[in-house]
Amino acid sequence: MYIKQIYTGCLSEAAYYIESNGEVAIVDPLRDTEEYLVLAKERNASIKYIFETHFHADFVSGHIDLSKQTNAPIIYGPETETKFPVHIAKDGELFKLGNVTIQVIHTPGHTLESTCYLLKNEQGKDHALFTGDTLFVGDVGRPDLSSGNMTTEELAAIMYDTIQNKILPLADDILVYPAHGAGSSCGKNLGPETYSTIGEEKKSNYALQNQTREEFIKAVTEGLSDAPRYFSINALINKEGYESLDKIKETALTALSVTEVKNKVKNDQDIILLDTRIGEEFINGFVPGSIFIGLEGRFAEWAGSLLPFDKPLLLITDIGKEEETIVRLARVGFSNFAGYLDGGFASWVKAGERIDMIISIEADELAMDLPHDKNLLAVDVRRETEFAEGHVKDAINMPLNDMTDVALLAGLEEDQNIYVYCGGGYRSLIASSLMKRQGMHNLRNIEGGWGKIIEQKKIPTQKDISVMN
Repeated sequence: MYIKQIYTGCLSEAAYYIESNGEVAIVDPLRDTEEYLVLAKERNASIKYIFETHFHADFVSGHIDLSKQTNAPIIYGPETETKFPVHIAKDGELFKLGNVTIQVIHTPGHTLESTCYLLKNEQGKDHALFTGDTLFVGDVGRPDLSSGNMTTEELAAIMYDTIQNKILPLADDILVYPAHGAGSSCGKNLGPETYSTIGEEKKSNYALQNQTREEFIKAVTEGLSDAPRYFSINALINKEGYESLDKIKETALTALSVTEVKNKVKNDQDIILLDTRIGEEFINGFVPGSIFIGLEGRFAEWAGSLLPFDKPLLLITDIGKEEETIVRLARVGFSNFAGYLDGGFASWVKAGERIDMIISIEADELAMDLPHDKNLLAVDVRRETEFAEGHVKDAINMPLNDMTDVALLAGLEEDQNIYVYCGGGYRSLIASSLMKRQGMHNLRNIEGGWGKIIEQKKIPTQKDISVMN
């Protein structure tokens, strides 16, 4: 028996490769399926099953493409409805994989179709539980993402029964392999590890402690942040089906000259210029009107949260990063591409075209400007909870998630000197590009963000006690 966790850090997502005697099961594959196919080929094995724990909201699964490539059936748990062929398993149903067995355990609560898969080893002993978004390290799946008629509290109540009747009776030594780790928005308290055991979760996971149904519902529903807006789009794509990734690449990997890019932007006002280079390069020059979301950060998550899905994306990337950019965007549901700038930003400069820049300063410059500039406005683009824990005195909080609202940006005054910061510099640069796109040019991006600001003892700060409480 061989198990490999295939973890994708920028999405905090774990897929699983399970193999026994030359037969393979893949659990919760990402949209780009090549890694699973290559691994099976290298190990002289064949993919027999594709198990899905639920309709994922935070990424587009590779289940349909992988099934077409391997003829392996897609398996979901009870209460699943799709628009493509799947095997809907019964609770307790067994699937033979080489010399091991996989048992279906229906575990509704995160969603109604949520299902875990219990792997029994060659001796028939329970070995590992692939929990999807039902059970995480330190948390359980949030119950507020259902697109059906059930309320958050109703799903939380169902989750309580799942924990009591399906999870807690399991043996302590069973390994727990969840679909996500820290950083995922599918839970609120995910731990730093990407796997655990049932016994460890019984000790430390707040949702598995001895509590009443009412106490459990309160515990799992309090403090939930708003789900990223692309979650509902991705869940629908996973339920209804999608265009193959290879088909998307055919259009997306169209190289465009500088002249062709200019003509496309001129003739189609809906085109979004997306620059995915590292921040240090973007600051020093970019195509006017471009939105920055760098590949080095939580790229796909921010793209899904900020960019429209119904408008074509025209990419400006480092040379050789075009396909990676497309794949990572496709993972969260983007399929509308206009091509990419051939030769990257360097070709734009070589053609003598006009460029834009963002003034980026260190925190000590903010310290010098604050006492003297009556028009200075510090804009903090971190989450409300981060802002509450400490921020520049008199700063306004404008979370990056909310900056798709043009009316919000319109509230800034033309005579204000805007100083933008976040936690470390990545989000503030995205925010600065969005502001630039709306015609705000009197702004500065603070390098290193809040982390560098608090090192400057001369910058007055404050906390928002009312929010913290």
